[in-house]
Amino acid sequence: MNLSLSHCYVTVHDPDEALRFYRDTLGLEVRSDVADGGFRWVALSPPSHPDIQIVLNPTHPGREADGDTVLALLAKGSLNGVVFNTDDVDATFEQIRASGAEVLQEPIDQAWGVRDCSFRDPSGNEVRFNQKRTA
Repeated sequence: MNLSLSHCYVTVHDPDEALRFYRDTLGLEVRSDVADGGFRWVALSPPSHPDIQIVLNPTHPGREADGDTVLALLAKGSLNGVVFNTDDVDATFEQIRASGAEVLQEPIDQAWGVRDCSFRDPSGNEVRFNQKRTA
């Protein structure tokens, strides 16, 4: 079996605000931004991995009955976020902090072999950045 990652989803309360963060702050490239009735499909990719798309998934469309619950969990930061690899976590941290993003963790060396930091995106998701440490 030969598998590769195609899409992953990040739940957001405001696709336009999330788009500004993921596109303008992080530098992801928009692969699609399509509106269809009350639904909008926004997918982005890191320039170095155009086949892996991160979909900005709204809280309500397609799950109206559960949307308020999802929104409440999102506001608490209780949903899974996304983790990116970077070749320079300290420079990445400074660039994202300069954008005004909420800092959750400044860069630190972790016991599992990475130096990492984290932020909250505009919807409250944790977004982490890892750099592999060299011995």
